[in-house]
Amino acid sequence: MIQKSVCVYCGSRPGNDPAFTIDAEALGSGLADAGLRLVYGAGDVGLMGSVARAAQKAGGTTFGVIPQHLVDWEVGKADLTTYVITETMHERKKVMFMNCDAVVVLPGGAGSMDEMFEALTWRQLGLHDKPIFLVNTNGYWNALVTLMDHIVDSGFAEASLLGYITVVPDATSAIADLRRCLS
Repeated sequence: MIQKSVCVYCGSRPGNDPAFTIDAEALGSGLADAGLRLVYGAGDVGLMGSVARAAQKAGGTTFGVIPQHLVDWEVGKADLTTYVITETMHERKKVMFMNCDAVVVLPGGAGSMDEMFEALTWRQLGLHDKPIFLVNTNGYWNALVTLMDHIVDSGFAEASLLGYITVVPDATSAIADLRRCLS
């Protein structure tokens, strides 16, 4: 049987709430415990590094993808099970997404939102049916959820858009949902 994989989008910084790192670590170890492969941006900094180190510590399989221009900046984590260096950010996102069965978005910045919205747009267009989970640690994504409601209310998207993302309060809830939908 082929191992199921979860692509995690998250910050290359830790953020200013310790709960962000706690959830990143819980997600990494939870993926490993569930027998799910972590697919992520191959950095060893911020929440990215926390997720990967926790997955490795728990004996998990890791698949990291990083563009050459970020190897130094994001401290490319070459000790992963699989470590891929791409030429561009677009290639990175494509390789990450093609190698996953589900997406989880932890707190992060513009890059995390870019990745999440690309996956959401592709889902809206019917290009995939992979589940997308938004981990709303301590309400981090509340403003984004409100914005998405506003987009629908303003007539720029069908209400079905909101059904393509499952908002969960923490990593533990994300793991429970992943176990259900990927089993």
